[in-house]
Amino acid sequence: MTETAPAPLPLSDSHPLSSGLTADAPLIRAARGERPETLPVWFMRQAGRSLPEYRELRKGIEMLDSCLRPELAAEITLQPVRRHGVDAAVFFSDIVVPLKLIGEAVDIVPGTGPVFENPVRTSREAHEFAARIRERISPELFAPITEAVALTVAELGSTPLIGFAGAPFTVAAYVVEGGPSKDHLRTRTLMQADPEAWGDLSGAIAELSAAFLEAQVRAGASIVQLFDSWAGSLSRDRYQQSIAASSGLALERVRALRTPGGERVRTIHFGVGTAELLPDMHAIGADVMGVDDRIALDEASRRLGGNVPLQGNVDPAVLGAGDAVLQAHVRDVVRRGNSAPAHILNLGHGVPPSADPAVLTGLVEFAHALPDGGRVE
Repeated sequence: MTETAPAPLPLSDSHPLSSGLTADAPLIRAARGERPETLPVWFMRQAGRSLPEYRELRKGIEMLDSCLRPELAAEITLQPVRRHGVDAAVFFSDIVVPLKLIGEAVDIVPGTGPVFENPVRTSREAHEFAARIRERISPELFAPITEAVALTVAELGSTPLIGFAGAPFTVAAYVVEGGPSKDHLRTRTLMQADPEAWGDLSGAIAELSAAFLEAQVRAGASIVQLFDSWAGSLSRDRYQQSIAASSGLALERVRALRTPGGERVRTIHFGVGTAELLPDMHAIGADVMGVDDRIALDEASRRLGGNVPLQGNVDPAVLGAGDAVLQAHVRDVVRRGNSAPAHILNLGHGVPPSADPAVLTGLVEFAHALPDGGRVE
């Protein structure tokens, strides 16, 4: 966490947390470290390709275009809440949307992922890219996002909306590699060959992610999640030296936001393959640690000192293994999650496109029916 906390930033009286609309929602209570009566559940990538209504709505519309059409983004965000009865909506967007908004040539290629037309390959290009980001950040930049969030929140009522952004390393890895990569070799080379250029690039991306998160919260999101999909490719030393500071910066402004009553906006931090990094990822200022399915929750809690709320970590593979296997696995996950002060049930990664929506709905119903808020033996 940063050494000096930023000055508190006020939220409006009408914000769902300020008005009390979402302040006592099970997910928000769990993020504060409380144990609500019902185990809160949501799924990463719950708004998306696993839903037939999503595929129908998206016909003929490019991914990033759908993210930037406020009414469409709001409707997609709401679809899984209506269908599954989850305890939170997660804003439908993409980690490269902020870069699209500042004018970078990026597209989501089906079957590939984000692809940048002009990847950053030299130290000079890293500094130039960082300068472009900083000169283009403004409150007006996120107008389509804030409109979509406001439309969504107006329909959600007491169900909280989760805002999200990509962590600086993951976003920068796409920028430097030009697209998805198995080893992020160019990115890791840049951070070691020219730490100053890397720090400038990752710092600027952190500022953009922070502004993206703040815009979502001010428009009505009640909690945020920072995704660091590729941090698992780094050693613990490299994470501490090259990543932790910029990731902390990405969450700093959200952590400064306060309701009129002084309540702070909570944050979730999630990475893939990051079991060894959990203490460091938490140290940047996250309230809840998202845990993937490669480590048991009780072991994750032990590594975090036993005092950090956890989110996770149902193996997505069991969604197709039948009810008996799925329910036994969920019970085991929940039992292990009892080692933490609070637990938000989620998958260990995103919902697979092939997932049967009925199975997800059944999982939510099963989790909600567990006695005493999921305190299973």
